[in-house]
Amino acid sequence: FQMHFFFSDKVVLLFDFWNVHSPAGMALSVLVILLLAVLYESIKFGKAKLLHQSLVSMPTSTSQQHEETDQGSSSSSELPPVSRPRLRWFLCHFGQSLIHMAQVVIGYFIMLAVMSYNTWIFLGVVLGSAVGYYLAYPLLRID
Repeated sequence: FQMHFFFSDKVVLLFDFWNVHSPAGMALSVLVILLLAVLYESIKFGKAKLLHQSLVSMPTSTSQQHEETDQGSSSSSELPPVSRPRLRWFLCHFGQSLIHMAQVVIGYFIMLAVMSYNTWIFLGVVLGSAVGYYLAYPLLRID
């Protein structure tokens, strides 16, 4: 096993079944890794945009709303049911967590592909990251 970058069209990527042994297979593998890097950058920017939108659409503070409901219904000793803003916050947070999990998994796959030390794969990751950043950057525009 080589611990330095090398140019070759023979490599095993991520799984035993992803065994590259031809120039065409290497070109296809570089394309797949490039698209994976584009997806990673898109998820990263999309997650930031979704977080901003969710923070803008959520009420200023759920604790303030809880205090207001407590003052308005102080005669009742029952706990208030889960409010709609809290449910929306929970669903939004759950969705953000799933997106984060996908981002982490894809990021580790990309890292492990680079750790094959194949220069073509490394260049595919770098180019894919650059293309993904270029394409996804307009998502950050705040309206």
